Amino acid sequence: MEHLRDGTTVLTVTPPATADDTGSGDAGTAGRGIADRGTAVACTAAGGPAGTGTGPRPAGRAVPLEVAASLRARTRGLLGRDGIDGAILLTPANSVHTFRMRFPIDVAYLSRDFRVLAVRTMRPGRLGLPRFRARHVLEAEAGAMREWGLVRGGRVRIG
Repeated sequence: MEHLRDGTTVLTVTPPATADDTGSGDAGTAGRGIADRGTAVACTAAGGPAGTGTGPRPAGRAVPLEVAASLRARTRGLLGRDGIDGAILLTPANSVHTFRMRFPIDVAYLSRDFRVLAVRTMRPGRLGLPRFRARHVLEAEAGAMREWGLVRGGRVRIG
């Protein structure tokens, strides 16, 4: 795990065209040794022709990140809130619901190695189907994940 000098947590979004497919990267284990609140850095799509990974990479931007690793924190999630700045990582988790929520959210289902299995937008009052290969769920306000360039096949790195 990597932490910034001020002790905050780092989240990096890698699009499929530039994801490290060698498996040599350390995805870490979310919820172990990570502060409950931190800073996330989202890096969006790479430049150049699709699939080449060449060209300039847009600068990432810092967004708040909460890690909900306890049963109580995962159960509460975003319930009763009017919004969220940044994202919340539920771990371990493979499904979510939006009952008693006040706003639509983007949901990214992540594998054990933090690869994005699916991204969905859910309105309040919905029950998401479990993703059996998912081990983590990333939630943000609707539209945020598109803005960050988070798509199926990409990778999220928590450090």
